[in-house]
Amino acid sequence: MRIGLVTDSLGHLDRESMLDACRAMGIEALEIGCGAWSRAPHLDLDAMLASATERRALLGAIERRGLELVALNCSGNPLHPGPSGAEHRRVAEATIRLAPLLGVRRVVMMSGCPGGPGDANANWITTAWPPETAQVLAWQWRERILPLWHDLAARAEADGVSLALELHGQQAVFNVPTMLRLRAAVGVGVGANLDPSHLMWMGADPAAAARALGPAIHHVHAKDTRIDPANAALASHIDTTPMADHAHRAWSYVTLGDGHPLAWWRDFIAALRAAGYDDVLAIEHEDVSCTPEEGVRRSVELLRRAMG
Repeated sequence: MRIGLVTDSLGHLDRESMLDACRAMGIEALEIGCGAWSRAPHLDLDAMLASATERRALLGAIERRGLELVALNCSGNPLHPGPSGAEHRRVAEATIRLAPLLGVRRVVMMSGCPGGPGDANANWITTAWPPETAQVLAWQWRERILPLWHDLAARAEADGVSLALELHGQQAVFNVPTMLRLRAAVGVGVGANLDPSHLMWMGADPAAAARALGPAIHHVHAKDTRIDPANAALASHIDTTPMADHAHRAWSYVTLGDGHPLAWWRDFIAALRAAGYDDVLAIEHEDVSCTPEEGVRRSVELLRRAMG
């Protein structure tokens, strides 16, 4: 396996400084954000599509440092019923077109979450009761989710690109069953970006997910979650406390090792290998309690030990 980085983790750095930091810290592979929920600090999507010169400049800067661009990221909500949904879909389609121009065969994104009939915002159905929830969920899959994903999957297949969907809350695809449901409907070019941190706070087992997904694992993020037992005992894991308020949240994203120890990460990597995945582990730093440089550096060190 190789250690990668979601470059938004160092989004406060310009592109050249970010690449220098990656080389210095022993990062080998890069996943670069193209827009939607990312402010795309290291890549101008439209300029890259329009200019071979821009693409050569990006790839040259990466290659000079002995790095490799392995994925593009356009995570957003292309199913949002408001204006942002159309923009996020545009970004997704443009990112799929750009990927092969950069020699990249993997686009990381989220499935999105539609509203229900007449809704102005996304409506994530998480319960089977009251009875109308099942009706809304069936409508979402029939009228919104499957039509969009049939189209995006066909576009990606035509460009030789695989799509790796992050299993994330507030998304139509958030766990193994919903991932396999979509994959069965639209084809094997759509698979999972297996980020264990989200499964942790939702109460799933990332290693069991790896075993169940097998060849449906297209990409993996390395991110950790710490559960606060005292806060979770009162709030459950359904928590709307601001993300920066670590002291009062039931769970928080943390630097690798601060939520789950080295032994856990060794077991997770072993489960990935047993499932047939022996590729990039892309660190995604979202720990507000330390600097990005410190968090990425410590995460690299833990992964090296876990992979050894």
